[in-house]
Amino acid sequence: MKTTTVRVASASIAAMLSAAPALAQDMAALVEGARAEGMLTTIALPHDWCGYGDVIAGFREMYPFLEINELNPDAGSADELEAIRANMNNTGPQAPDVIDVGLAFGPAAQAEGLITPYMVSTWDTIPEGARDAEGHWYGDYYGVMSFIVNTDLVDNIPTSFEDLLKPEYVGQVALAGDPRASNQAILAVMAAGMARGAEPGAAAAQAGLEFFAELNASGNFVPVIGRTGTLAQGTTPILIQWDYNALSARDTLAGNPPVEVVVPSDAVLAGVYVQAISAYAPHPNAARLWMEYLYSDEGQLGWLAGYCHPIRFNDLAARGVIPQDMMDALPPAESYAAAVFPTLDQVNANRDAVVAGWDSVVGANVE
Repeated sequence: MKTTTVRVASASIAAMLSAAPALAQDMAALVEGARAEGMLTTIALPHDWCGYGDVIAGFREMYPFLEINELNPDAGSADELEAIRANMNNTGPQAPDVIDVGLAFGPAAQAEGLITPYMVSTWDTIPEGARDAEGHWYGDYYGVMSFIVNTDLVDNIPTSFEDLLKPEYVGQVALAGDPRASNQAILAVMAAGMARGAEPGAAAAQAGLEFFAELNASGNFVPVIGRTGTLAQGTTPILIQWDYNALSARDTLAGNPPVEVVVPSDAVLAGVYVQAISAYAPHPNAARLWMEYLYSDEGQLGWLAGYCHPIRFNDLAARGVIPQDMMDALPPAESYAAAVFPTLDQVNANRDAVVAGWDSVVGANVE
């Protein structure tokens, strides 16, 4: 994980409050409400994902009166929604206040009545296409699908999805999640389908499932959830995951073993994640305060320090508040030039097809 520390939110929030007395009253009430609640419960936020360790530390430093209760850091997006369903009538520590899920899961949660609307103070700087008009969910960051390769064990680095089918990669390729529940893995299937020329959505899902069926039949696919540890140990020396997770893992490993991060040449799929507040949040004020922090300059730059492109990136860049060292640490801009941002309908169609078809088409129980 990058260790760059950014401390700008105190000033930016202070300026925001002084410039808008009505907002100051709202923020003051929000802070006091959160103080009375005393806790924020998060879920599925591993500290090495998108710089979340430092983001959580920054929030804790700003609001030391709040206990941060972190549930199941390795949960997938589907698990997060299930946690809300399972705790609708539970105000105890197992009920999440907030969720961070793949784009397709935001509208699904909204349709089911699992999340409640809230518009942060920086709402107008979130692109319209990346937010629900009523504030039920809103984009937070994005990255592109990549490969991270343990070069101690892999001599020839694959540069495309099609390369992964080569016999030299037997027992080496894994996903960073269960494609029946993990947004990251579900979209990796779509990227594989796009690499074969299929349009994003149901077509790419089918083509991607067929790709992974071939990968599994060839013996190249390893049916475990790949992590930095399995990459380093050699259980999964080639891991398909978001670029920000791969780059963070590269920093964590610090050359032991050496790794290389590759954006595949045959499909550059960009994936947006979204934030939302549970409609059954035991700590609604703390949840809103958390959102205000995440969408402040500090929260956004905290994600950028973890190699994620924050949703307010264009606004931050236009105002010149992004430190140069952060810009220099990102992959070259040309790596993202061909990035495809699928529509919400395409993401939903892909999710449904992958979740429904993985067992029957691929037949690999990833766990």
